[in-house]
Amino acid sequence: MTVLSRDEIFKAIDSGDIKIVPFDKNAVGCASVDLTLSNEFRVFSKECQTIKVTADTNYQDITTKFILKPGETFLLEPNTTCLAITEERVELSTKYCGLLEGRSRFARLGLFVHISAGFMMPNIKNRQVLEIFNASSNRYELTPGTKICQFVFMELKGEASYSGRFQENVL
Repeated sequence: MTVLSRDEIFKAIDSGDIKIVPFDKNAVGCASVDLTLSNEFRVFSKECQTIKVTADTNYQDITTKFILKPGETFLLEPNTTCLAITEERVELSTKYCGLLEGRSRFARLGLFVHISAGFMMPNIKNRQVLEIFNASSNRYELTPGTKICQFVFMELKGEASYSGRFQENVL
C-alpha cells in the first residue's frame, strides 16, 4: 500500500475516488487531511457495571448522546473516555483505504483522539467516530470546530469493498 501525498489526495478527490463533505482544501497537509470535531458526543455511565463484551455488544446501549449548542464545549475529565464524531463525511472508492490518526499537538497534552480501530476500510461512506481518552490529570474542554484528527489515505493493491455494520457510521 502507498500513502497518498498532498498532490495525490487532490487527484483522488478530483477523480471522485475520495469525497470529503464538507471539504476544506486548507485542511490537506503533505500526506493527510485534518478532520474537524463536531458537536456530537457520547459519554459512558459513571456507574461501575459489568458489561459482557461480545460481537453483539452495542456502544449505544451503554452511552448517552449529547449534542452541544453553538458556542458550547465538552468537558472531558481526567482518565475518562468519550465518543465523538467528525464533522466531515469521508467516502472512499474501492481503490483506497485509510488510517485515522491523532495530531501530535493534542497527543502532547495526553489526549488520545482515538484509542483503537484506526483502520478505515475501502468503500466507507461515513463520518469518523473518535474514541477520545484523557490520559492527563487535567480537565480538557473539547471545542467543536477544532481540527482534531487526521485521515491518512492509502492506495490498495487491487480493489476491495467493505459492506459491514459501520460502513455508514453514526454516533
